Amino acid sequence: MVTIIDYGTGNLRSVTNALARLGADYILTADPEAIRQAERVLLPGVGEAATAMRMLREKGLADTLRNLTCPVLGICLGMQLLCTHSEEGDTDCLGIFPNRVRRFFSGSAGGGLKVPHVGWNSIHSLKSPLYHHIAEGEYVYYVHSYAAEINACTAAATDYGGWFSGSLHQDNFYGCQFHPEKSGAAGGRILANFLSL
Repeated sequence: MVTIIDYGTGNLRSVTNALARLGADYILTADPEAIRQAERVLLPGVGEAATAMRMLREKGLADTLRNLTCPVLGICLGMQLLCTHSEEGDTDCLGIFPNRVRRFFSGSAGGGLKVPHVGWNSIHSLKSPLYHHIAEGEYVYYVHSYAAEINACTAAATDYGGWFSGSLHQDNFYGCQFHPEKSGAAGGRILANFLSL
């Protein structure tokens, strides 16, 4: 059973559809007690970091998330919220990953970057159980304007005018900046790996 945190952000339909394709049971909830008792927790997110953090705090979920001991997967904005700080809205986040989240600059790499970063890009230096049976250089689907810096928690790296953390892992917490639910067979495999943790 996967507990999906429903705190008012987007992409729930694509996440639930992906889990249904894998035959996974899931519930949608913002109830802290239900989340504390979960077997696995998925924190999705599309939107703006400061607003999303405010919604988590208002629902009493910030401390709940920090104290979870089950496997937790943050997707896109959900992964960024697990970091220390985001430049988007200059907001402090949950502080689980010791990463800062920074905005892509369109002037990077000679001015050739389009922001947001939308489309397929490859992941490298894979080092997490999420990437069991995933090939080095596999392509996944991104939609984002902010990205976490590279550090010891980086579980997969992507180059877009410079390297950033496409994925993070520390203890029972995992994150994907890309959208595994929109990343075809590779994304399905990554979600299946999460379900097997």
